[in-house]
Amino acid sequence: MTNIKHYLLLNVIMHKRFWELDSLRAIAIAMMVVFHTLFLLNGSRIYSVNVYSGFWWWFARITAGIFIFIVGISLTISSSKSPQIRRFLLRGIKVFALGLGITLVTWITLQDKYVLFGILHLIGIVIIIGYFCVRFRLLNLALGIGCIAAGIYLHNLRFSFGWLLWLGLLPEGYFPADYFPLLPWLGIALLGIFFGKMLYPNGNRRFNVREFHSPITKPLCFMGRHSLIIYLIQWPIVMGILLALKYDAMRSYLGF
Repeated sequence: MTNIKHYLLLNVIMHKRFWELDSLRAIAIAMMVVFHTLFLLNGSRIYSVNVYSGFWWWFARITAGIFIFIVGISLTISSSKSPQIRRFLLRGIKVFALGLGITLVTWITLQDKYVLFGILHLIGIVIIIGYFCVRFRLLNLALGIGCIAAGIYLHNLRFSFGWLLWLGLLPEGYFPADYFPLLPWLGIALLGIFFGKMLYPNGNRRFNVREFHSPITKPLCFMGRHSLIIYLIQWPIVMGILLALKYDAMRSYLGF
């Protein structure tokens, strides 16, 4: 009887989710879809908008920062539920492999602006590194700040080689459409792990917050639980819509 109760309790913990994290993750993925749509609109010359500096540049970085920070928090919760390295390793490899798929697709469609180390590559590596970091607290805070500082220092530097591009050493003449190296972005994830240990120790919420389920939070939580799928399917959907718009514009211009 005790074993059955233990199993049922473990099953509940394994499926426990926090609506505030799912909702924030959903908001981040929605912001990401907005930016990618503007990026493709600009690249297709349907609508001119500066996505390389100013407001939209910061919008993209803040969006990614929120998403990666939540990845760090989620790693601490996942480790308390299932701490086996195999789970982290397989999940990290899966996400990194999806990133390689993005590399292939963008190499075909964007040519010289194809994605070599984008956000999925980063998250895949972060998940694997996270296994070795979730046991620490203050060390993650120190390393996180250090990674961010190093990334800021490297931001405007260019190098004659490209084999450390994944780390944050950007080669000359490379202007990627999507680039999230370990420096500084690993630092954001490490800060997420630090705050995850503080706010969700042992996978439990330390602070009091109402279990808020409403017509707004329910779809947000659904989006948050399926953020990876939404990230992947947004590209063919948005690109298909843009191609249709360009086709209609060309037909109107030619008088068809």
